[in-house]
Amino acid sequence: MSLLASECHKANSVTALGTTSEAHGSCWVCFATDEDDRTAEWVRPCRCRGSTKWVHQVCLQRWVDEKQRGNSTARVACPQCNAEYLIVFPKLGPVVYVLDLADRLISKACPFTAAGIMVGSIYWTAVTYGAVTVMQVVGHKEGLDVMERADPLFLLIGLPTIPIMLILGKMIRWEDYVLRFWRKYSNKLQILNSIFPGIGCPVPRIPAEASPLADHVSATRILCGALVFPTIATIVGKLMFSSVNSNLQRTILGGIAFVAVKGAFKVYFKQQQYQRQAHRKILNFPEAEEAWTDRQTH
Repeated sequence: MSLLASECHKANSVTALGTTSEAHGSCWVCFATDEDDRTAEWVRPCRCRGSTKWVHQVCLQRWVDEKQRGNSTARVACPQCNAEYLIVFPKLGPVVYVLDLADRLISKACPFTAAGIMVGSIYWTAVTYGAVTVMQVVGHKEGLDVMERADPLFLLIGLPTIPIMLILGKMIRWEDYVLRFWRKYSNKLQILNSIFPGIGCPVPRIPAEASPLADHVSATRILCGALVFPTIATIVGKLMFSSVNSNLQRTILGGIAFVAVKGAFKVYFKQQQYQRQAHRKILNFPEAEEAWTDRQTH
C-alpha cells in the first residue's frame, strides 16, 4: 500500500470514528446537519471547536477553490483559528510531474527573462541612438569611418553613454544659478538692468518656487529635450555657421548658440514670472456682492 493510500486510510478511519463517537453538529459553510444529508462526508480541518469544528468535505472544497482562485499551490487557512489546511493531492505520474515542474520553472523564469529583454532593448536602443548621433554631429561618412576604426568594445561602452550624458547635462539647470547670481549682484552691474529690466528691483515678498522635478511633465521635457538637442545643434550650426567647414565644429558652435539664446530667454521669462508672483495681491471681498448675498439669504 502506498504512503498516500495509507494516509487516506488513516484519515477515513479518523473520520469514521468521529462520525460514530460524536455528532457533527452543523456545517459552518452550508449550515446543514446529519439529518439533512446522511451520505455527506465530514472533515475537521483545523483546531476549531464547537459549531465550527466540522464541515462538509464538498463545502470546504468549494470554499478553498474560491480562496485559491485557480492557483492550486496557494495556501488556505481557517478564517476562525488561522490554522493552515492540510491539502494533499494524488501522486503524479512521471510525465505529469515533468510537465508540472517545467511549468513552474517557466513561471519563475519569465519575470527575469522579461526584465532582461527590456534591459537589452533599452541598451541597443541607446547604442543605435549613439551611432546616429555620431554620424549626425561629425558627418555621415566621417562618423562611419570613426566607428569602423574604433575598438568594438569601446563602441559598445561609449555609444550608449551618449544619450545618458545628454540627459544628465539637460538636468543641470544652470539658468537657475545664473538667475540667483544676477538677483544677488545685479545692483552692482547696471548693464544687467538694461538687458533685463527689473531684475535687481526689490520685491515686497519672496514667492515660493516649484521644484524642478515636481511633476512628471518636467521629467518628460528633460528626456525629449536631451534627445533632440543634437539635431537642433546641427540645424542651428548649419544656419548660423555655414562658413565653418568642419561638421563637428559647426555643430558645437550651433549647440552653444542654441543653449545661450534659449537660456537668456528662459532667464527673462522666469524673472518676469518671479516678479509677477512677488507683486501678487489678494483683494477685499466686494461689499456690494456681500450685501446682495445677505438679502438673498434673508
